[in-house]
Amino acid sequence: MGQSPDGYFVTRFAPDRRSATVWKHLTRFFAKYVPRDASVLELGAGYCYFINNVVARRRVAVDLAEQVISAAGPGVEAVHADVRSFLPSIPAESFDFVFASNFLEHFEWPALFQIIGEIHRVLTSRGRVCLVQPNFRLAPTRYFDDYTHRTVFSDITLTDWLEASGFRVVTCIPRFLPLTARSRAAAFSFLVPLYLRLPWRPFAGQMFALAEKRN
Repeated sequence: MGQSPDGYFVTRFAPDRRSATVWKHLTRFFAKYVPRDASVLELGAGYCYFINNVVARRRVAVDLAEQVISAAGPGVEAVHADVRSFLPSIPAESFDFVFASNFLEHFEWPALFQIIGEIHRVLTSRGRVCLVQPNFRLAPTRYFDDYTHRTVFSDITLTDWLEASGFRVVTCIPRFLPLTARSRAAAFSFLVPLYLRLPWRPFAGQMFALAEKRN
């Protein structure tokens, strides 16, 4: 995010045991896209719900909030930094898989163009980026309930932007998850695997996109 996240982590993004449970199920869903010998980077890792659960050779979590240091599990390299300064410090082709959830919408376009360019640079040949984002097309009246949201994304704009930024979109699921982890789905976290198998997902407000680096 483009501002100090301390207050945000106390109010809007406080720790939630239900969210951690949901993410254990979600990480199993994403695992099929992550080779076990991969080097994985999570941007805006927050409480490290994804990176702590994914199996990979190397796992790196970066976040502007200092919370990331204490949240990172064993074997996870935690970096307290702004991704806009962290990514340029990384050598080219350092990671096989970059993951970000509810992250890009917190930036404005000049920063977004820098970030996506750096993601492309640090990915290995045929490396992949995996994004989970609020989908404005599904939840236009609630999209800006989060006061830190700056930029609108829909499944159309996200995939177009990725293609224009040197990626090939492998898959995009416009209706992926409810808008927030504090929704009614979180209270029934044991149903998440079933929810992900549904052909049409009620209350969905987030999308999922997986894209592969083009060389």
